[in-house]
Amino acid sequence: MGQLIVLLPALPLLTGLMIHLLAGQLGRRAARISVSMAVVAFVVAVALLAYMLSNDASYQVSAGGSWGILLADPLSSLMAVLISGISLIVRIYSVRYMVEERGYGRFFMLLDLMTASLLVMVAAGDLITLLIAWHMVGVLLYFLLGFDTRSATASRYAFWTLITYRIGDLALVLAAALLFHAFGTWSLPEIFAQISANPGAHQYFGIALEEVVGYLLAIAAFARSAQFLLHTWLPYTMDGPSPVSALMHAGIVNAGGFLVNRFAPVFVNTDGVLHLLFVVGLITAIIGSVLMLTQNDIKKALGYSTMGQMGFMIMECGVGAFSLAIYHLIAHGLFKGTLFLSAGSVINEARQHDGVPKQDLYTFVVERKTLKRQQPWLVMAAITLAVPIVILFLAHWMVAQDFYQKQGAIVLLFFGWITGAQLLFATYRMGAQNAWRLVGMVIFSFAIIVLGYTVISHAFDLFLYPDEAFRRQIYAAAGIDVFWFDLLVVLTTAIIVAGWVLTYYSEQNRLWRKDQLNHLWLGFYALVSREFYLTDLYAWMTRALLQAAARLNVMLRWR
Repeated sequence: MGQLIVLLPALPLLTGLMIHLLAGQLGRRAARISVSMAVVAFVVAVALLAYMLSNDASYQVSAGGSWGILLADPLSSLMAVLISGISLIVRIYSVRYMVEERGYGRFFMLLDLMTASLLVMVAAGDLITLLIAWHMVGVLLYFLLGFDTRSATASRYAFWTLITYRIGDLALVLAAALLFHAFGTWSLPEIFAQISANPGAHQYFGIALEEVVGYLLAIAAFARSAQFLLHTWLPYTMDGPSPVSALMHAGIVNAGGFLVNRFAPVFVNTDGVLHLLFVVGLITAIIGSVLMLTQNDIKKALGYSTMGQMGFMIMECGVGAFSLAIYHLIAHGLFKGTLFLSAGSVINEARQHDGVPKQDLYTFVVERKTLKRQQPWLVMAAITLAVPIVILFLAHWMVAQDFYQKQGAIVLLFFGWITGAQLLFATYRMGAQNAWRLVGMVIFSFAIIVLGYTVISHAFDLFLYPDEAFRRQIYAAAGIDVFWFDLLVVLTTAIIVAGWVLTYYSEQNRLWRKDQLNHLWLGFYALVSREFYLTDLYAWMTRALLQAAARLNVMLRWR
């Protein structure tokens, strides 16, 4: 196993250096070499994962010193398959996509170096190796996003991304320094063993070391996974090549979920860090999903969609569902990478003809018209509220009967119920000619998705965290006082029900006149279309900082 975990990053690193040194002689053959080596790396990653599935033991390889350690464990093997698989697809796609671009060989060299850095990052067994790989991912992403040096916009937002990443990098460096100062070693397994044996032994200013490090790690995860207030880099980096946008989902923007799982022994000994993850993730998920709906650029819409999904991933970590977050980031990386690679074809097709059939869905979404025939309100309301929750509870009861004893599990069930209820409510509003068939198909699809999601996430839980006691510790760390938990559930339910009632009566024109309702919607749309004025705020802060620097420069020269 030691040879496999070393071979994984060594293969793309070797091809990257080869393309750089022999770019003039290789020409277009650089792409073939890169793709061939990517196939080998993917096979090695699959072999490593197969071995980890059949063996419980984890392995580590050291360069001989206190750092340069690579871990072969369930988390690194899963992430290695994701990274090598998506990077292989991106390379194959780029062979023709980038053929007319300047710096053809340079692009594949950067792809190879990025893949090697990502593989080292997920397998790092010590803090120094992790920091080096974490930093290199940000630097290489800067060069990939600004690959077209003639584009001022691409260069600007690539630099914006680099600056945002440095915020998270600083927090991670501070966390690493505190851990080394407390435990005297860079090795992650040794640090985690000492924390588990004696949690809370080290304190800074009366605060437990685990709590301080947990908050620093949370900031690092927020910056890398585009969480609220540190999210603006993600939707604005779409001027880069489409293959780069797809590769970002192989382990770059997902890195926040990976970081939380890698430092799970730290987070289980914290008090309020997971609650912060939940709140920030929830806000990010809502804002990202709302902003996605107002975009007229398909890649920017996908970028905000990713922001929403990353918010949900961090929120899952916040309720203690660490392994579920890993499953989420893998599933999201696969389907979102495919969407980015097909974005150009969609744009080209849309320019020729819209190709949208005039059916019930088109009539409801585009023309804003509902058909006259609708089912009774009370019947559909009962189906909307009852069916999703029955499906969710039955699916989770089939997998783990003690699932409902965990607060985090109840929160996830609650969000699943809201999603299913909204889907059925939207189906009712559509007013299709054959409503029962449409509702039946929605329920059937929802049941299949929930059952598959439940079974697979439970399998991830057993694979990543086979120790049942440790799994209970994770959910316990995410728990809150029962009174506040029940109060939050009641308040959220009341808000949702009130929203449904307001929507129903507003459609009947019983609350507002049509012109008043349109005015409200236009005001809200103006707020969302300006992205809640966050980019304007950052632009103003940038100008103010530059002006202050200019005044300071003049003043110093005068002296």
